[in-house]
Amino acid sequence: MAFSMLSSSLSFQAGAAPKSAVSRSAVSMQIGVMQGVGTANFAGGVVPTKGRYEQGIDSAILVQGGSLRTWSYRSPAIEQVQVVLSTEGRPLDADIELWHGPDNTPCKMRVYVENGQLRPFSAVVETPRGPNTVAIRNIGQIEFPIAANVVADVVDMPSADCVQSSTTIQGGALRTYPFDPSVDSVQVLLKTDGRPLNARIELLQGPNNNKQVIELYTEDGCDRPFFCVLETPGSGNVVRVVNTAPVEFPMTASVVPGSINNDMNSGAVLGGDVVIGGDVGW
Repeated sequence: MAFSMLSSSLSFQAGAAPKSAVSRSAVSMQIGVMQGVGTANFAGGVVPTKGRYEQGIDSAILVQGGSLRTWSYRSPAIEQVQVVLSTEGRPLDADIELWHGPDNTPCKMRVYVENGQLRPFSAVVETPRGPNTVAIRNIGQIEFPIAANVVADVVDMPSADCVQSSTTIQGGALRTYPFDPSVDSVQVLLKTDGRPLNARIELLQGPNNNKQVIELYTEDGCDRPFFCVLETPGSGNVVRVVNTAPVEFPMTASVVPGSINNDMNSGAVLGGDVVIGGDVGW
């Protein structure tokens, strides 16, 4: 009796084998059909990173509040990089450092901007004798993210007027540079004769109203000069440069207009400039 039940179960299992084979063949046919449909209707490929950037896709990286991002350059052929920071209209507060070897920070700066969309931060950092690493830390709160981008291919260069018109600022002294409302941006170039560079750059619009502040340190102002472009929309813009180093460390500063809007209307604007005396040109 037991032998007959065992033989019947074996015969049942043997009979079930063709069904599993048929199911496997059906599944394989279905997969083949699906693959055929996918290859017929869709075509894909790998898009290189450089091509994406050439097509205008934004390469900026979002840095959340309290986080750190780094950009490393191992090639010694890269001697300059441009750092661009912006927001969606919120304040910008960041620390930028250049790391050159272990425990060596030859350049660092603290940046504050009241409105990162209206006045984005753009500066050139000298990176001679690689490898170098640019570190950007968002020291603001989590509600204030910033978009950071470090570019090594195309870097802004100071104009000939900016290089030639330099003024010496002694240690502890300051200089102010007022600009016309038609000036949209200002070029700032700071350097020394090889001594350390400690400076504070302020963009004011109104009495004691800081729109942008940059606190800068460079260990060698000749080997690593500082160049930046400040956006100056509106009227009443004044750039103030302070040499925060002792009197033994003078520096040279060049502050000239970068771009000028010649199409600006010279008349009064409702809600804008106040006209005293009734006539604009009086």
